[in-house]
Amino acid sequence: MPDNEFGYTAWGRDWVRLAEPLHQTRPEPLLPRARSTARNSAVRTEIEGRTVRAHLHRGGQASITHVELAPLSRAQVTAIGQVIPDTSVLTDDMHRALRDAGHSPAPVLVSTDCSCSARTVRCLHVLAVLYTIARQVDENPRLALELQGYFDTGHDPEAPVQERRWTALNSLDPDRFFAVAD
Repeated sequence: MPDNEFGYTAWGRDWVRLAEPLHQTRPEPLLPRARSTARNSAVRTEIEGRTVRAHLHRGGQASITHVELAPLSRAQVTAIGQVIPDTSVLTDDMHRALRDAGHSPAPVLVSTDCSCSARTVRCLHVLAVLYTIARQVDENPRLALELQGYFDTGHDPEAPVQERRWTALNSLDPDRFFAVAD
């Protein structure tokens, strides 16, 4: 049994770092409850491309959470393909080889959304989804690359990188968006 139930592989630790960033200055009080929610199978995930949709049931409340990831750039896809020619089974050594080559396979969140009343980017439900994905990635490290769109292009250098399906509302600048053109 691994020491840590979430992120016991290098691939899963990248996901745990999204919930527990190293640059955090104070303890996050929601982390124990988020781990408990993920541990008790209260999170049901549906993965579609680079978007994870999760249904969470905790007590008498239910929430729907969306997590969208940034796609890997064309250069990252090419570099990963050169360092790891066969991605059918990913190991911690392969993760280390990528980092040594200067390519971080860590995911980047584009947007998160939750139907709960907390109205924060890092609510309990988003954190529980990150822990659940970390556990799923620990079981199948290939999922870490799938969620970032690595297999969407089929390693074709001429294929375009998948565009985002929508624009996150918090990414718009209201001063420029509503400005009247002269």
